Amino acid sequence: MQTPTTAKRSDGRNNGRDTIATWALAVAQLVSWGSIYYAFSLFVVPMEGAMGWSRTATNAALSVGLLISGLAAYPVGKWIDHGHGRRVMVCGTLLAVAMLTLWSQAHSLVTLFVVWIGLGVAMAATLYDPVFAVITRDFPGSFRTKITLVTLVAGFASTVFIPLTQVLIDLLQWRDALLALAGFNLAICLPIHVFAIGRDAPREDDRDYKAALKATNAAATGRALRTPTFWALAVCFTAYYATFAALTFHLVPLMAERRVSPALILMTMAVIGPAQVLARVLWFTIGRNVRPSIVGIVITTAFPASVVVLMCAGTSPALLILFAVVYGGANGMMTILRGTIVQDVMWTEGYGAVSGLLSMPSNIAKGIAPISAAAIWTVGSNYVPVEWTVLLVSLISAAAFILAIRFASGKNFGEHHASFE
Repeated sequence: MQTPTTAKRSDGRNNGRDTIATWALAVAQLVSWGSIYYAFSLFVVPMEGAMGWSRTATNAALSVGLLISGLAAYPVGKWIDHGHGRRVMVCGTLLAVAMLTLWSQAHSLVTLFVVWIGLGVAMAATLYDPVFAVITRDFPGSFRTKITLVTLVAGFASTVFIPLTQVLIDLLQWRDALLALAGFNLAICLPIHVFAIGRDAPREDDRDYKAALKATNAAATGRALRTPTFWALAVCFTAYYATFAALTFHLVPLMAERRVSPALILMTMAVIGPAQVLARVLWFTIGRNVRPSIVGIVITTAFPASVVVLMCAGTSPALLILFAVVYGGANGMMTILRGTIVQDVMWTEGYGAVSGLLSMPSNIAKGIAPISAAAIWTVGSNYVPVEWTVLLVSLISAAAFILAIRFASGKNFGEHHASFE
């Protein structure tokens, strides 16, 4: 008999349709990441010029949104575990459309903060964590391949949407550019989330199934909180994503401060996406035969190495491109590691909730990091102290991953655990 968490969906879809659904979800991720997350940095300067808002204030709104996203991660994961993946992601997309539209009409900082509170919930319901939970739940036998495929396509989000958003801003001004981004979510993401995510197999009135499912997921969550590996991974991901968020949202103004030409800035940012994808292709073709512990060490040490390159780059095109390759490659592989490590070193039951618990501190750190970096920048009006802080925290992430490996070494690290005691 199949348990609630291991039973595959029986809605009649074949493998071919499952593959099409996976590709569709990957495209939706590209649009969601590009229009909600990566586009923000390009709106900072136009908003400051038009509205007179400070950089600290605009980054504070973003930080609030990321904090809300972190707080919403656990309940969103639970709802997906209980079979509401389609509902969650459809509502998240509609909320993103509404908030981008409201942002286009913002004339006060209060409105901007309201927008980012809503976008925080939308991110928790539409970005990697929910789609990973949907895939893990619906395809327990092939989730690694499908997660890798999704990250391969979505890795082009910055490459596609940073130049695209800049073109929209140049042609339409920033307010109408936001309306265009809202339109992309409405026209692309919404129908994909409606049709590509299947309904849960059991009937809505199957009380025994629901009760067993909730009990299984609750047990998985409770066990995770008693597992040292979970806490080491939490520190690793929290430190990593704090540094990644700080650099992502300040990289454009950082390079501008150093008088890097606009063309080179766009080129550097555009390289990050392909570097992410290339790293994921290497993982899929070569890295999957390497122990996860080795891959994880490479990832967590590559990121601080990229920061060192950035600190030495100045206006050198070669060094800035090298930074983008290493920085993007590290993040590209980290996304897959983040999406599969729980299943590899722990278990799959209650994955949405357990992953949500891991995401809470990570997303809260993402929320604090941009405003913290802006505050550090304000002290000396330069980004050197910001870079040193990012380097230190990224080294903490690497150390925490090594601890996670040690804690998991007695549990057949790298072997998939389909059940727990």
